[in-house]
This record gives sequence, C-alpha cells and structure tokens, in this order.
Amino acid sequence: MIEAPTAPTSTKSMRILIIEDDREAASYLVKALKESGHVADHAADGEEGLYAAETRDYDVLIVDRMLPKLDGLSIISRLRESGQSTPVLILSALGQVDDRVKGLRAGGDDYLSKPFAISELLARVEVLGRRRGAKDVETSYRVGDLELDRLSHEVRRAGKPIVLQPREFRLLEYLMKNANQVVTRTMLLENVWDYHFDPQTNVIDVHISRLRSKIERDFGSPILHTVRGAGYIIRADD
Repeated sequence: MIEAPTAPTSTKSMRILIIEDDREAASYLVKALKESGHVADHAADGEEGLYAAETRDYDVLIVDRMLPKLDGLSIISRLRESGQSTPVLILSALGQVDDRVKGLRAGGDDYLSKPFAISELLARVEVLGRRRGAKDVETSYRVGDLELDRLSHEVRRAGKPIVLQPREFRLLEYLMKNANQVVTRTMLLENVWDYHFDPQTNVIDVHISRLRSKIERDFGSPILHTVRGAGYIIRADD
C-alpha cells in the first residue's frame, strides 16, 4: 500500500490524528510520523475518530474515507459545521476526479489516493501544518506536584526525583498527556505497548501497580486513580 519511509526531515513537530480502520496501515503511518518527529494518535472507526477530533487539539487530521460506524466525509462535515478548522488530509481508494471533488467540498483540505508514497503523505501533512501554524509539541507535563520532562526523562514529585523503568516512564507520560481524562485499557495497550489486540494478560495491572507505588509512596495524596469498569485517570485532588 505504501512505500518505506524516507529519512526524517527537520520540520516542526505536530500532533496528528489518524482515523483509519486498517490497523496495519494505521500502525505503519503512526511509525512513519513518529520517526519524522511528530506525535501521532490513532482512531480505528469513525465515531472514535470524531470524538477524539472534537475533544483534543490536533494540528492535522488524516482521515480515511471509508470507515465503520461513521464515514470520513461525515466526520469532516460535522467538524466543519461545529466551526472546527483543523486541516484534514483525506485518504481514499476512490481516486476519480468526482471523488476528490466530493472530499474537498465536504471540508477536506487535501486528498490523497491509495496506494500512495509515504514521502508524499509526509510532505502534504507538513504543508497543512504550516498553513495552520503548528505549535511545538509539549516537552514537559505537570499534574499537581508531579512533573515529567520528556527530554531529560526525569520525573519528580514535590521536587523529589523518582526513578522509573522505560515502560513505566512511557505509561506515566501517556497518562499525564491525557491528565484529567479517563484512559482505557485499550488506549494503553495501543499507545504504550503498541498492541492492537488484547493479550489477555495482567501486564497493565502490574505496571499500574508499580507506577502507583513509585509516584504515591512517601507522598501525602493519591494521584493515579482507578475508574472501575472504565480505566485510569491521573489528577491532582484538592
């Protein structure tokens, strides 16, 4: 479907949402975008993608046209009707002139037919990002007295250093990036472990337990909470 990625170029980092039901293709796109210095999230169906686009701030959306639950053009139309102007690159196997015109008229900013070259997709994404004036990706997060620095890989709470293993750091980074929002087990499997299936193990429970022990032990208040039947949330309670 897509060619091997070329070497990353020196462009401003962007946060990009990929709405694509083909998990293999989406995984490849996420990998290529991350290797180019961007932050990439993935939604596997139209409803999930619309919710993510409406509730989180992205610099560019990459939207497949044919999606389960809600098709790509409907997603774009709803976003435009609500006043959202985030640039959208439409991906589709439908590449005729009429198909491209429909995509652009629905509110898409660019249209790329499948199969495509990943180098072309990256170039188009960068152009769309420049149009919007993409912001720098955050390099640090803070929730209450808990701080995480992505560049130095340092974590502190109340000024005290906390030593984390790489997977624990990645888990905490994802939780803090989505602070005050419930993060589901599926989201953790896909974004922290890069699993696109449930391995039917207690790997998440084990790492959450270890992380909670490290960031809460010897400190006055809990900060990592379990939301029964839903997932986890990191927040600083008063």
